[in-house]
Amino acid sequence: MILMNFWPLYQFLWTLFFITEFLIGFWCIFMFFGFIIPLWLTEGLREYFGKSKPFNPEDIQRKPVTEQEGVTVLYNQPKGEGPYLHHTTASEHH
Repeated sequence: MILMNFWPLYQFLWTLFFITEFLIGFWCIFMFFGFIIPLWLTEGLREYFGKSKPFNPEDIQRKPVTEQEGVTVLYNQPKGEGPYLHHTTASEHH
């Protein structure tokens, strides 16, 4: 008898859950058919048939600032203390 008092709240929560899961499910379906499969059919097949270079995970790892394209190092010989791009030994400081 007491549980009947909570029925509107349960009904509301289950409705929210259903709508949320419905939207997430459709988003997954659209992403799979609209992005993942076209990606496989273009870039994946191009790599498979040798039209592009093979994927190398090392290419997407973080590179030092000096190795990135379009980066110019303005201060090559910084003065003072601090973590700089060009580290010097303790003997060179003095």
